[in-house]
Amino acid sequence: MEDHRNLPDANRLSVLAATILLAYALTPLIQFPEQNLGLQLPGFFLAIELNFSTVVAVLVALLAAAGADWLLQTHPRGAKQGRASHWMLPALTAWVIGVPLTNLQGGLEWWVVFAFGGSLLMLVLVAEYIALDPTDVRHGPASIGLTAVSFALYLVLIIAVRAAGFRLYTLLAAVIPAIFLVSLRTLSLRLGGQWKYTWGLGIALVTGQFAVGLHYLPISPIQFSLMLLGLSYALTSLAGSIVEGRAWQTLWIEPAVMLILIWTLGGVVGS
Repeated sequence: MEDHRNLPDANRLSVLAATILLAYALTPLIQFPEQNLGLQLPGFFLAIELNFSTVVAVLVALLAAAGADWLLQTHPRGAKQGRASHWMLPALTAWVIGVPLTNLQGGLEWWVVFAFGGSLLMLVLVAEYIALDPTDVRHGPASIGLTAVSFALYLVLIIAVRAAGFRLYTLLAAVIPAIFLVSLRTLSLRLGGQWKYTWGLGIALVTGQFAVGLHYLPISPIQFSLMLLGLSYALTSLAGSIVEGRAWQTLWIEPAVMLILIWTLGGVVGS
């Protein structure tokens, strides 16, 4: 079997990461008046605050997705395989690292997050490049790393949203799309590129309903986020095992163990 060890073009990778980080670096220096948009719906009033940080976060996520595609075009298999699935995690990474950057004041902490976020983004782009080729000898470790980063980013995002004290509809607007993308990408990596949209939607809806129940409980943001993370990971693992056709006597073991471990961690953190 041919030993494949492809790596992305260093120049394209550097330009992409530098452009995204430059956009975040300029955010504290550029401001425009905050716009409050409102929509009266039956039973409640939907208020949306639009500021420069929000606009930058959306644009940077789109830039990361487009940049990932531009980077993957240089892969020997880039023209043969669909590249759309490899846009998700770079876009989510670029969006999530902007959450602490836009909330922290300039200083040592801001620069630490800035450097860590840039390094994480480059690692995600390299891993997605490797994962494009199923015959690459590093495909397995790259897939495991992408799965771990996906759930870590999901955890950071939920902690930030919960800590900000947003209303329930804003919380759900972050939780449901995020876990849908994370579970969908995780299942795709685990199942060799299969797209299980029904499973992804089901996991997102169950997690969203669980978030509604937790929203009004007096628990810390970390506890709240770990409980959602445990449930989301367990459901995704269970879905993967069912699709793979594993025996019912054993397929529940990994999801149950991880659920108990993560929820126990949440209890320890909150005590």
